[in-house]
Amino acid sequence: MLKAMRVSILLIILLSAALSLVGAGSATPSPQIYVLHVDGTIVPAVASYIDRGISEAESHGATAVIIELSTPGGLLSTTENIVDRILDAEVPVVVYVNRWAGSAGTFITLAAHVAAMAPASRIGAASPVSIDPEEGISDTLAKKITEDTAARIRSLADLHGRNQQAAEATVLEALSFTDQEALGLAPLPEEHQEVLGLETPYLDPPLVDLGAENLDSLIEQLNGMKVEVAGEEVTIVTEGYFRNDIGMSLIERFLQVISDPNIAYILLTLATTGLILELINPGTILPGVVGAICLILAFYSLAVLEASWAGIFFIILAFVLFIAEVFTTTFGILTLGGLVSLVMGSIILFGGGPELFQLQINWWVIAVVAIVITAIFLFVSAAVVRSQRRRPVTGKEGLVGKVAVVQTELAPEGMVLVEGEHWTARTEGDRIELGEEVVVTKVEGLKLWVTKKQQGG
Repeated sequence: MLKAMRVSILLIILLSAALSLVGAGSATPSPQIYVLHVDGTIVPAVASYIDRGISEAESHGATAVIIELSTPGGLLSTTENIVDRILDAEVPVVVYVNRWAGSAGTFITLAAHVAAMAPASRIGAASPVSIDPEEGISDTLAKKITEDTAARIRSLADLHGRNQQAAEATVLEALSFTDQEALGLAPLPEEHQEVLGLETPYLDPPLVDLGAENLDSLIEQLNGMKVEVAGEEVTIVTEGYFRNDIGMSLIERFLQVISDPNIAYILLTLATTGLILELINPGTILPGVVGAICLILAFYSLAVLEASWAGIFFIILAFVLFIAEVFTTTFGILTLGGLVSLVMGSIILFGGGPELFQLQINWWVIAVVAIVITAIFLFVSAAVVRSQRRRPVTGKEGLVGKVAVVQTELAPEGMVLVEGEHWTARTEGDRIELGEEVVVTKVEGLKLWVTKKQQGG
């Protein structure tokens, strides 16, 4: 009897464990939401980061990817890559505008399956720009690019049922909208209404889908939303979600930082300065090493930002003129020419192609770099001039003015000891006895001319 009871208890325990395992296996896992944070100019490093984040979310079956966005704009080609990646995504992509979605940010936001904005944020001003139309694109090509860009943004707005007219106006008229205006909750300014030809002061349909105080509020509102992903209707489920924040890697962050026009410009000037200083003073090593590293980084930045070759050549010419000033004293004429060339190159360095962000170098950066570089080369020039005028301190010429000791009497020729070496010497005056001190006045071949040292001299 006791044995039967023990068997029954054992069976009950095993049955309970099996039911627990079955229940655990059938439990629904928490939905994963991947969050990416994009802050700054849209450059290739950002496109790589977004692609990596979406790919990781796809591989883990995430319920959605949220891109928290704040950007003044970026490169047109990079923006197209990001837009295409969002459109090809196999999970819902939500763009949450936190502060600013200027230019390129407008395209990225409208490409998303769900577009949301934070309070006091803004979106728009998506016109392609070029710094120097004469150096860059022709009027005809500019018009083609603008029209193509407008068609692109209309298609993105239409894809998700958003206001095509307002989207197009961000390109053709460079209009911007606040979060409340974009949501259709606040009236547009009268000038905006006139440009859009609206019968009512509100956007209908709106330009974006949701307004949210923060990411938690946004995720709560996403629950139950239906969106079309890869041609299929998908319901976003966020109840009991697990949030996975994906940050930029150190390499991605570094590449984004150096893909700034100001940083690229500083790297180029540092590279040129370092390499030139190494050429002027061979063997110093440090300027050459720093210059070579900065040059490689500058090449990357300039390639990413599609720098103007004319600007690069002007900057190189500036340093050539600075070098010429070092070796040929022109009383500052070449330095002045180098300074003018440096400033001109700095102004036109970026441009010549369509961007969704006005790439330019800050004036204060140009001023500081110009002053510092000019000061460095003036200092080097002055040092070279001083070295050329300085009396030699080595070799035979360096013996002039040295004190020597007579080894054999000078009558008028004999031997003297100077700087640890024996020399044939000839006196310019009276006979000089053994052991007396003399001063070298000149050197002729292997013979020194000396004069008796004055007492107390």
